[in-house]
Amino acid sequence: MKDNFFVSVGEVSGDLHLSYLVENILSIDPESTFMGVVGEKSIKAGVKPLDTIDSIAVMGFIEAVKKYKYLKNKSQEYIDIIKKEKINKIILVDYGGFNLRFLELIKKEAPKVEVFYYIPPKVWIWGEKRVEKLRLADHIVVIFPWEVEFYKKHDIKAVYFGNPLSEKYLKVEREENNILLLPGSRKQEVEKMIPTMLEVVKQMPQTSFLLKLARNEDQNWIKEDLSLYSNLKLETESSLSELVKKSEIAIATSGTVTLELALLGILTIVVYKSSALNVFIARHILKVGYISLPNLTLNKEVFPELIQEQYTAESIKENIENLRENKKTVELDIREVRSKLSGNDILKNYSKYFLKGN
Repeated sequence: MKDNFFVSVGEVSGDLHLSYLVENILSIDPESTFMGVVGEKSIKAGVKPLDTIDSIAVMGFIEAVKKYKYLKNKSQEYIDIIKKEKINKIILVDYGGFNLRFLELIKKEAPKVEVFYYIPPKVWIWGEKRVEKLRLADHIVVIFPWEVEFYKKHDIKAVYFGNPLSEKYLKVEREENNILLLPGSRKQEVEKMIPTMLEVVKQMPQTSFLLKLARNEDQNWIKEDLSLYSNLKLETESSLSELVKKSEIAIATSGTVTLELALLGILTIVVYKSSALNVFIARHILKVGYISLPNLTLNKEVFPELIQEQYTAESIKENIENLRENKKTVELDIREVRSKLSGNDILKNYSKYFLKGN
C-alpha cells in the first residue's frame, strides 16, 4: 500500500526541514503522496498545498489567542480532508501552538492514522507539561542529540539520526567583509528588528551591509526609505550561502538561521525583540537560558545574544568588535557545533523511518 501523507507546518524553518524530507522520501518511494499546510519550499518538493503557512502563522502569545477560533476551525477542516482522502500517515513539524492541539483532535477523530511529530516543540524550554500532549504521537522524531535523553527521562522513545542541516550547510570560505543583516521572515519580526539594524548601518558609514529579506514584498513592512543608506545593499534572490561568502559577520534574528550560520562558519550576533507582554510571559513561565540553537547545542555562549532592551545599536557595535577580537575561539566553538550535530546519511535514514512506520 502506498503512503498518503498529510503534513502540517507553520513556519519557514519547518517548511525547509519538511522539504528536505519530502524530496528524500519521494526519491525512495515515488508513489508516496503529500498534501497539507506548507510553504513554498515544500510545494516545490512535491506537496499539494491545501493552505500556506501564512494562513495559520502566529507569533507570540497574544497573536495566538486572537486567532484561536480561526485555527480551531482549520483543524476540523483538515480532519475532514484526512478522512476523505484516506490519509494513513501524518507529519507534524514543530509549531506547537497549532500542531499540539491538532494532534489531540487527530487522535480523537482519526485514531488509526499514524502520526509522526518531526521536530517537536522545544518542551525543554517551554516547560515539561507539554510532554504529556506529545505522548499522543505514534513517533517522536528529533534533530538534536540532547532531546533523546530528555524524552528518555519521560519514558518516551525519540528517534535521532543527526541534524539534517549539517548535511545541507557546509562551511564556506569568505571572500568579502560585508556585515549581513537577517531580520527574520515574519512581518512582526521585520517590523521589530529593522529599525535598530538600520541605526547600526547609519552609525557605521564606512562599513558595507547586506540586508537579506525572505521575499521582495517584505520591503512593504519597512517604513524607512532604504535608498537613503548608501552603504546598504538589499538582497532577496541570493542564497544564504552566497551571502555568507560575501560577509565577515552576521546579525540575525533568533531562529533556525542562527544554526545555519554556524554551520556555514560565520561569526554571528543573535538578536531578538518582541512585545513587552510576550517577553514578560516568556521570562516568567518559560525555562529560558540561551535562545539560539548553536548556544543550546554546546550549552555555552558561542554567539552573543542581545535580547529585548539589550538589543541596541551600541551593543551591536560593541559585539562586532568583540567577535573580531575573539574570532579564533568562536570558530573553534562553531566547529564543535557541527561535530555534535553530524551523522551518516541523515536525511536518508529519517526518510526510511517515515516510510517504514509501525
